[in-house]
Amino acid sequence: MKLVFASNNINKITEIKHQLPPDIELLSLEDIGCLEDIPETADTIEGNAILKANYVTERYGYNCFADDTGLEVDALNGAPGVYSARYAGEDKDADANMDKLLKELEGNSNRAANFKTVIALNLNGAQHLFTGIVNGSITMQKAGDKGFGYDPVFRPEGLEVTFAQISLDEKALLSHRGRAVKQLIYFLKK
Repeated sequence: MKLVFASNNINKITEIKHQLPPDIELLSLEDIGCLEDIPETADTIEGNAILKANYVTERYGYNCFADDTGLEVDALNGAPGVYSARYAGEDKDADANMDKLLKELEGNSNRAANFKTVIALNLNGAQHLFTGIVNGSITMQKAGDKGFGYDPVFRPEGLEVTFAQISLDEKALLSHRGRAVKQLIYFLKK
């Protein structure tokens, strides 16, 4: 089966390819000739995943899936949420995003947060949504050099290290995206 993943984010593509069975061929946006940035104008994580999946299906005619992820911090009323990638500005700079987050949480003892990923799958004319959530906390400082995005400042429940300090295999088992992809794979195998 061929499926387009509506992303050119090499880190996301690597994580998802790592989980997919060999009988699912994953194509990126670049692979299908889609070089434009798909607008993410929804005000929810679910909405952005749906927008991206529909964009590819409507314009290119492929079965595809898209994801959107947000970091939701309790002390910030769920921010950065849907704006996670652009939290510190439109250039989507991960270090600047983490620096802003850590500064906003300075002196705050409530570090509770969760990562949420929603995958929208458009398959044979029907749409299906899969959601993965992992609870955890925001650390006081960055730690680790693996992963991407907010991984160096997010410590999942049950671990004493950040997502940026664990292997891709460990992250696939624990992470929000890993959980959503697991649901997607289960659905595709049915």
